[in-house]
Amino acid sequence: MTKKPFSGFPARAEVTPIPNLFFTVVMPKIDGVAELKTILHVFWLLSRRRGYPQFVTYNELLSDPVLISGIGEGTKPKDEVLRLALEQAVEHGTMLHLRLDRDGQPEDVYFINSEAAKEAISKIQQGDFPQLVLAHRKGEVAEATPPDIFSLYEQNIGMLTPMIAEELQEAEKLYPADWIESAFKEAVSLNKRSWKYIARILERWAVEGKDDGKPRRDFKKEDDREKYVRGKYGHMVKR
Repeated sequence: MTKKPFSGFPARAEVTPIPNLFFTVVMPKIDGVAELKTILHVFWLLSRRRGYPQFVTYNELLSDPVLISGIGEGTKPKDEVLRLALEQAVEHGTMLHLRLDRDGQPEDVYFINSEAAKEAISKIQQGDFPQLVLAHRKGEVAEATPPDIFSLYEQNIGMLTPMIAEELQEAEKLYPADWIESAFKEAVSLNKRSWKYIARILERWAVEGKDDGKPRRDFKKEDDREKYVRGKYGHMVKR
């Protein structure tokens, strides 16, 4: 059966604002139609909302007949297609992902990647919105703490790899949590979104001191410094 063609946009049709960068930077990176349709649908949903912060939930998208009818025409289950589309959008940096606790059940929420969204996520992680509680990993103690290094990396740089995850774990042992968060913020403010750059900031603070001029550890001693240079993660310490 042939589908009836679209009759055209009326003269005073409502519009959905989409940044120009979406067409010049984002679209060339999009792999599939489902990812493209999902991103555009999220833009549309958020443009119709009021309040702060603005995000959509996975369950909301899965139950949306307009979106699902557009991405669910193949043989794969609709939830699987949607999950993959969202994962690709997050991997490409178009969307940001956060997991919240809703009455004891984890709920995946998604933001369009923007400065406003990053600020909102930071506030959620710091507990500024009592109604939005982070879902913690199994066995993790739920308490108001700064965002962990893995969350900071995913939200500000991109998808984690096993090698990067090991380096992040080692950095957590070397540096205070507030230093790590501050280093991420400094790198983002300078548009230097790479772990290598952030590791250099932390190493410099360890040697020269942060704010108060006092080094966290006495890296100035050659024997202590060499201990870190010769180790598995020696590339994280400036030679």
